[in-house]
Amino acid sequence: MLAMTTSSPIDFDAAWAQIIREFRGDPDSIHGPPHWRRVEQNGLKIAASNGASVDVVRLFAALHDSCRQDDSFELHHGELAAQYALVLRGKLFDLDDDSFELLQHACKWHTHGKVSTDPTIGACWDADRLDLTRVGIEPSHRFMSTELGKRLCSSRPKLCSDG
Repeated sequence: MLAMTTSSPIDFDAAWAQIIREFRGDPDSIHGPPHWRRVEQNGLKIAASNGASVDVVRLFAALHDSCRQDDSFELHHGELAAQYALVLRGKLFDLDDDSFELLQHACKWHTHGKVSTDPTIGACWDADRLDLTRVGIEPSHRFMSTELGKRLCSSRPKLCSDG
């Protein structure tokens, strides 16, 4: 098992509280804070297996859907989340430039069906995709970036499809 990487102390409770306060959607929506917590749990499991940055994974979980207005199809909410992260950087959290670039990339592109060889981006995207059943979508092996994400699909055949 690889060691998870962390950069600096972040008060995640305070970060989550502010992001939730500023969330414009329904807090009980399928894209709201309960989903973010499941993404965080999935992401931490994946980070423990591949060495992804825990700080980035946890911030991604809280931010990736935080700029949604509602549960409709919003292709640009990831880009808005990346911009929101820029507003919060240095106020609510701090990351080195490389880690921040990973966070922005993961947020911006998480809805575009890409996969990544980067352990941190892959952990973020897989963590979100493993919770797609909440919107009636079966996650697909071909959209999993990490070995653990693929294994979790394999271990739950009703959860992940081959297509």
